[in-house]
Amino acid sequence: MCAIFLLLLASSLPASSPHGQEASSKRDGRRVTSCVRCCGPAEQPASITASRYTRMSSDSFYSMPRIRPTIDITILKGEKGEMGDRGISGPEGKEGEPGPRGHNGRKGQKGQAGLPGNSCKQHYVAFSVGRRKPLHSSDYYQHVTFDTEFVNLYKHFNMFTGKFFCYVPGIYFFILNVHTWNYKETYLHIMRNDNEVAILYSQPSERSIMQSQSLMLDLQEGEEVWVRMFKRERENAIYSEESDIYITFNGHLIKPSVE
Repeated sequence: MCAIFLLLLASSLPASSPHGQEASSKRDGRRVTSCVRCCGPAEQPASITASRYTRMSSDSFYSMPRIRPTIDITILKGEKGEMGDRGISGPEGKEGEPGPRGHNGRKGQKGQAGLPGNSCKQHYVAFSVGRRKPLHSSDYYQHVTFDTEFVNLYKHFNMFTGKFFCYVPGIYFFILNVHTWNYKETYLHIMRNDNEVAILYSQPSERSIMQSQSLMLDLQEGEEVWVRMFKRERENAIYSEESDIYITFNGHLIKPSVE
């Protein structure tokens, strides 16, 4: 029984190394911490840290993360500056094409009724002017003007130009009165716009007399009636004085075109 127990105890203990090798390792003072590969007895194995770094760098799953700094731009932004001066305007561009016609606007509200008109309304036009100064013809055609105003209703006769302007179309009556000059010819035209419509004429005589010409005209709005002196080979003149008026020109509306 004791023999069997000793055999079991001896088999469980590790085999001890030869006494010579143990003494040699103690003399060297070194401790073997790693194994040597069997294929290369002189090659030392790499360290555990280096082999771990190699595995982590070769495998993308174990790669080290890259740190990228982020800058907050709102912290670096400065305060708003003042508005600068207005610059010089550039050259004017070409005029563009007219745009399309817009939509029709809404119809406006109905306005208020006006005042009732006068069913018996009538139109009145009349003038009577004179000349105190005598007049000698100095040109082939000479405009006769007037310096005295007797009647000029609504100022239809222009004293500056010596012309009657028709504002109310209708039938008018005109009459021209002059005093001839002895030994001189008297030759006048009553003009409608730029055309003569009547002539007042008197031959030279040793006696001066009063001459008259009258007519009716159907005028349209905007037409003018005036007097023109006409000079031929003889001297043409009409007589008047500062104290007495011998030259007159009158006109009035007989019947308007629209009543």
